[in-house]
Amino acid sequence: MKKALIIILGSVFLCSINYAQTSRVKKVFISVDMEGVTGVVHWEEVSRNGKDYDYFRELMTLETNAAIEAAIEAGAEEVVVRDSHGSARNIVPTLLHEKAMLLRDWSGGYKSMMEGIDDSFDAVIFIGYHAKAGTPDSPLAHTMNGNIKDASINGVSLPEAGINGLIAGQYDVPVIFLSGDVAICKQAKTLFGDIETVAVKEGFGVANLNMQPAVARQKIKEGVSKAISQLDSYKPYKLTSPFTLVLKLNSDDLRGNKEIYPGTEKTDKGEFTFKSDELLEVLKAFYKMR
Repeated sequence: MKKALIIILGSVFLCSINYAQTSRVKKVFISVDMEGVTGVVHWEEVSRNGKDYDYFRELMTLETNAAIEAAIEAGAEEVVVRDSHGSARNIVPTLLHEKAMLLRDWSGGYKSMMEGIDDSFDAVIFIGYHAKAGTPDSPLAHTMNGNIKDASINGVSLPEAGINGLIAGQYDVPVIFLSGDVAICKQAKTLFGDIETVAVKEGFGVANLNMQPAVARQKIKEGVSKAISQLDSYKPYKLTSPFTLVLKLNSDDLRGNKEIYPGTEKTDKGEFTFKSDELLEVLKAFYKMR
């Protein structure tokens, strides 16, 4: 009788293991920026000409690996990593997890930091992200470039994570995790709801209090694992049509080779407004003028 009981319990135990290893997360998209990586506190550190740039691009790659490892352990069969900082040629390919695909450089398309996303993905993860322009106690806070004071859609002021979350939302893919400083983690929760975040540092004026890199990677891995385990609780980020984009600039005009997108009005000094029933058109307008 005891022997039979052991066999039955053993069968149940094996079934529970198989169930735990099964995940509906098959394909994960990871967009990686650099300003939100632990230790980064100065523009020189994220510039290709900075003397410490190579060190911090390595940390950027390793934080990405922590997220990849968690996704693969949760059952992901494909992981696409989008290098989203500066030249989009920062992540060190030889250090990147061997099971991930890496998208480098810019295509010129409106998806920008989300290039490669489509409706085949189950989840979006943001690594190394930063707060929007004008955020206090966030040393490298900005929105795309130094000329944007604020970018809002339907009255919602958006960091880069918000713009990118809307792009993912077009394909019904939810943002489930973000790492960066305390400020962007708060902004992400305001936009996306109670997603998992890991604040690897906290700003104090122009200074940062940072996690030790190995600790940051462990926290990221744990956070991504937790996020994937409760995937069904996250919703794609969407706003309601019609859409109004208001772009406020520090200068009174677009700079560089940027152009006024057709249909855009200059509504104030350094302010441009574009309206459309289609979010795609709004995102294209933002990309052309940012």
